[in-house]
Amino acid sequence: MVRDTGQRMGVVAALVRSAFLVDAVYAASAREHGLTQQQGQLLCVLMGRPYGMSELGSTLGLAKSSLTGLVDRTERRGLVHREPDPDDARAVWVALTPAGSALASEFYEACCARIDELPSGFDERERRTLTDLLARLVSDNEVPAVFD
Repeated sequence: MVRDTGQRMGVVAALVRSAFLVDAVYAASAREHGLTQQQGQLLCVLMGRPYGMSELGSTLGLAKSSLTGLVDRTERRGLVHREPDPDDARAVWVALTPAGSALASEFYEACCARIDELPSGFDERERRTLTDLLARLVSDNEVPAVFD
């Protein structure tokens, strides 16, 4: 555990430590649902719609070989399936199965609830300010949507 030195934290340290905090909560939720973090991300991304492999790799920030392995493992668990791309016989879409959709919803709700508790000590104005600043940071850096 890191001791508070009483000095004001810089933006880099604050963002990196916040990322670690959210990542730890996300990892714990994934484990509780029998998922790896990457499988949790995959399911959450696919909640909106099926994705082609290229777009999915770009959204998740994974190389083709890593994405293929992730989809293969998740498909073996019966959580996703591949379907042919109607416009390109060489390409496939990845979509949730009914079991994957149910697990994705459970995981998503649990994650959102846990992450929403992180700023529980903030008043409404502080929460709104935090939300506005983080939304702008995400937008300005064109971070793909995973959680709405």
